[in-house]
Amino acid sequence: MTLDPPVADDLAAPFRFEYDPTTLRYAPDAARSLGAELDAQGCDRALVVCGATVGATPAVMDPVREGLGDRLAGVFAETTPAKRLGTAYDGLDRFREVDADCLVAVGGGSSLDVAKVISVLAPTDRDPDAVGRALVDSGTIPVPEAELPPIIAVPTTLAGADLSIVAGVTAHPDTCPVDGPASGGVGDPDLMPAAVCYDPELIATTPRSVLAASAMNGFDKGIETVYAATATPITDATASHGLGLFTEALRAFGDGDDDQWVYQSLAQGVMLVQYGIARADGTTLSLLHAFGHGLTRTYEVQQGAAHAVVAPHALSYLFEQVDGRRSLLAESLGVGDEADPAAAVVDRVDDVVAALGLPTRLRDVAGPDREEFPDVADAVLEDSFMANAPPGLEPTQDDIVGVLEAAW
Repeated sequence: MTLDPPVADDLAAPFRFEYDPTTLRYAPDAARSLGAELDAQGCDRALVVCGATVGATPAVMDPVREGLGDRLAGVFAETTPAKRLGTAYDGLDRFREVDADCLVAVGGGSSLDVAKVISVLAPTDRDPDAVGRALVDSGTIPVPEAELPPIIAVPTTLAGADLSIVAGVTAHPDTCPVDGPASGGVGDPDLMPAAVCYDPELIATTPRSVLAASAMNGFDKGIETVYAATATPITDATASHGLGLFTEALRAFGDGDDDQWVYQSLAQGVMLVQYGIARADGTTLSLLHAFGHGLTRTYEVQQGAAHAVVAPHALSYLFEQVDGRRSLLAESLGVGDEADPAAAVVDRVDDVVAALGLPTRLRDVAGPDREEFPDVADAVLEDSFMANAPPGLEPTQDDIVGVLEAAW
């Protein structure tokens, strides 16, 4: 196979890559090494933060308990996809009750985000009223200058929320003293987990439907990292290799293959596609995640389903407007020999969506009706991730509505 030579402009483009990654621990039994990781981080008492389903799943919790041993201070199994501020305050009460000095977040992005919010709340005695008002007024929670309790993440899904310095949070009158629902995020370099333990055996315990839906988030992170305006040769390397592992394993997983190599490749793939994407000076998340936010912030459609429905159409639009580094993406996805790399990339993404059994039409998910498309388009265009769109891509409301119509 003959590869095209690098583009001179790509090689000449200056970049600054400031990234402070976490410790990465990978092994088929990584959860049983949690005690050693706590030792390395100088921690003695861990509060495990997870959802009710994970907390009641012995195949997940037994290795975690075994790994932590007498360092397990307690379990807080109350996180939900809503990522409520009130839930974080309940977790903070538990954190203080058991005199923990670190948090072990087990599960998907929701548990990790709640753990991050607990970490932000832990150093001070800010009352829920003040924090809830700050979230409503500013859309965020101030991060104190004091040292935050460290977080060790043990992901069981493929959403790719692990190597991140941000967390989503919502507030609701039922769980926090605010006048009405509010949502926002909190971000700071100190929110990068102290360590992430990637254990393919734990990932294999996740229900296939949950794993399939979460996979589109991680898969799209790798795709966007290649074409984002903030891409670097470093993220090119990790994202490209991660996409190769991810694509092969996702297609095998979708075909019902449960061999060990599938989950090992999924674990390593999701680790690599998100390496370097969340940095103090920005992120590589771009068009696809802006669409995901526009479709899920005010509608009940699940994030992975939203990505599955819209990704092929958004990529087709992108390639109609700009190059989008289609050749590198095609190579990463294993279709570099095709004559039309843009079409090959879109086809391969379609293949992955179909293999995972995810929805392909916007009308089939709990999303917006067609008359609401202009409002969704405005939300997509206003999303902060649009700042990372490829150079030359300047979408209009009509363009975004056109993508939504194609996805309908």
